[in-house]
Amino acid sequence: MGNTKISRKDGSPAANIFSRFKRPYDIQVYLNKIKYNPDYVTKSPVQVAKAKTANCFEGALFAAAALQALGHKPLIVDLTADNDDDHVIAIFKQNNRYGAIAKSNTTTLKFREPVYNSLKELVMSYFDFYINTLGEKTLRSYSNPVNLSRFDKFNWITTGEDLEFIGDYLYTIKHHKLLKRNQVRTLSRADRELIKICFSSSLKKGLFKPTRRKGLRLSEKQS
Repeated sequence: MGNTKISRKDGSPAANIFSRFKRPYDIQVYLNKIKYNPDYVTKSPVQVAKAKTANCFEGALFAAAALQALGHKPLIVDLTADNDDDHVIAIFKQNNRYGAIAKSNTTTLKFREPVYNSLKELVMSYFDFYINTLGEKTLRSYSNPVNLSRFDKFNWITTGEDLEFIGDYLYTIKHHKLLKRNQVRTLSRADRELIKICFSSSLKKGLFKPTRRKGLRLSEKQS
């Protein structure tokens, strides 16, 4: 156990990993370059850097650690979905506006510029692009921000142990619903162009397999 707070100037191996990042978008570029990890495992940020792979949750932890090295709080937010995978993003504030960094198996659920006035506004920027392979818009709620410093005693940045327990913690915290039932019933599917763009570079092994359901309106005739 120990203090896992990282400074870019402390000379530790972890600090050396994060010293390459000068601004939040540099972290996103790095996450975009490493391979998507389809396995249900949660490596620490240092182990992600060694393996050069990350799933959505590992990417959020890595981004939060890198943001901390830049002087931000290591904050993550859990996004929950219906008939789809949940998603986790690392959030930051710049000029009193919210932005986000994320690793995703889709092209549309990654970086958000720090231009959003509130956390909910930031989350809603993902809504129309948060779709499953059937084109259903699936985002339903978001959590309060989690400051990962609460897990410092577990050395969450550097440990070689699995960090699944942090993911388990996300199930226990307050989430805020985004839609009412009548809004869900009237949702349209995304059009074919967006579906194609969203999954154009996805690793098929890591894609959620949604249940086909009736009753959704189509934004255009699809075959």
